[in-house]
Amino acid sequence: MQDKNLIPIISQKDLEGKVKYLGKKISADYKGKNPILVGILKGSFIFLADLVRYLTIPHEVDFISVGSYGSSTQASGVVRLIKDLSVNIEGRNVVIIEDIVDTGLTLNYIRDNLLSRKPKSVSILTLLEKKQRRPQRIPIKYVGFKIPSDFVVGYGLDYDEKYRNLPYIAKLKF
Repeated sequence: MQDKNLIPIISQKDLEGKVKYLGKKISADYKGKNPILVGILKGSFIFLADLVRYLTIPHEVDFISVGSYGSSTQASGVVRLIKDLSVNIEGRNVVIIEDIVDTGLTLNYIRDNLLSRKPKSVSILTLLEKKQRRPQRIPIKYVGFKIPSDFVVGYGLDYDEKYRNLPYIAKLKF
């Protein structure tokens, strides 16, 4: 039964096609480099799990967790580190895997934090981008879908820990 507060905007089929494309692109761009993919928890875990299935290159996976939303639909502006990486990234090629870039505050914090650890390179891959809400420029190398500034859920994205399990992306009506 469909939740009346959900309006699907990206289908499961479209997600699968885009993730496959991004996996091929990362594989080509990082051939021979053994990158470390840094998933930002919790929202990126489903996307990252599907993405690595399409990689044809050696790679490593680690996770970092930060908080900025809580149970709100608006970023608080305060970012705090909850879980740090478990590996040393000095001299490594790092690809940050993000579910959605909204204001960019969280991603900017993570990028600056990782750059301070002296990696060889840091690039950013986001499944969803809300460019119109971003007050600062962040160099995003890979973008799955550009979306309006609606609050979205599904495919790992949540509202108060609900809706992560949806196999598609939907706008949440309030």
